[in-house]
Amino acid sequence: MAKKIFCVIKLVFALTFLAGVLARASGDEFYSGKTILFIVGNPPGGGFDTYTRAVARYISRHILGNPTPIVQNMVAGAGVTAANYIYSGAKPDGLTMGVWNSALVLRQALGDRSIKFKADKFGWIGAPSKGFPACAIMGFTGLRTLEDVLTSKKPIKMGGVRPGITPTDLPKVLNLTLGTKFDVISGFESVTRIRIAMQMREVGGVCYGWESMRTTARSMLDASGDGKLIPFITHGDSQDPEVKDLPRLNEVIKGKENLAILNAWLRQFDFFRPFTLPPGAPKERLDVVRKAFEATLQDPEFLAEAKRSKLVIDHVSGEEIENFVDQILAISPNTKAKLQFLVSEKEK
Repeated sequence: MAKKIFCVIKLVFALTFLAGVLARASGDEFYSGKTILFIVGNPPGGGFDTYTRAVARYISRHILGNPTPIVQNMVAGAGVTAANYIYSGAKPDGLTMGVWNSALVLRQALGDRSIKFKADKFGWIGAPSKGFPACAIMGFTGLRTLEDVLTSKKPIKMGGVRPGITPTDLPKVLNLTLGTKFDVISGFESVTRIRIAMQMREVGGVCYGWESMRTTARSMLDASGDGKLIPFITHGDSQDPEVKDLPRLNEVIKGKENLAILNAWLRQFDFFRPFTLPPGAPKERLDVVRKAFEATLQDPEFLAEAKRSKLVIDHVSGEEIENFVDQILAISPNTKAKLQFLVSEKEK
């Protein structure tokens, strides 16, 4: 009797192992001759687009069958349209990946009615880096440092896009927690348009990711006099000589309540520009693209291209992102109430 039971147990283990092998094989072989579509929720030429296209150029070599990558920008709603589409419009077959702003997870937590997804249901593939939000001011304002900004008697016009995007949100967070006097001029189509507005002296400054700013605004950072863009505060542990000695957000903002507000907002930068699959995508295919994504970020040729393009690469796994998403969705009612200004009235 014991021998029969032992044989049954061996058979169960063997079948389980075989099922796993077959699932992995079907996940790999599925991609042979297929096309993978990357939906980017931001305009061409920006940081989201640049990172996505860099990954797309190399990820195919790390998937058995070498599927053909295609990148498509879906910019309506500053990423909301793309995220909603990936959640409920894209076929969950592992052939459509979304790349959109992780800030939208916080918008879900705040009850934004334009958010039609549940973030904990996505298939999180990974993120190519963490984010390092920074704020900079134009030379023509006469301001140079955070102290100058804090003691300015006049409101400072900062270019914004819409709620949920760093150029709009961070100045408002600083007004609330640090006492700055930023006047956020929202409605710009993109950060590119904000840079043009700064050059035309329509606005005096902007906040967005340093990893993007140091490349997309390179000519302005290298300029002199009134046309120079001057970073004055940042976040994270970047050792880039241009920002390594700047004040850090979590060092200058004081008080338990203010820090709770800041940290709830900053969590999105722990998985910046994440890649996602629609809910319900087969687990074996999620596993395949997760492994391929990680392998891409370790590919020597990819890393050489990233270095030439000044892209910061710091892999964040899909499993880590799942944990960060849970933390964002669990923020306290008091913090939610304090951050309601990040959601426009028509979206409440």
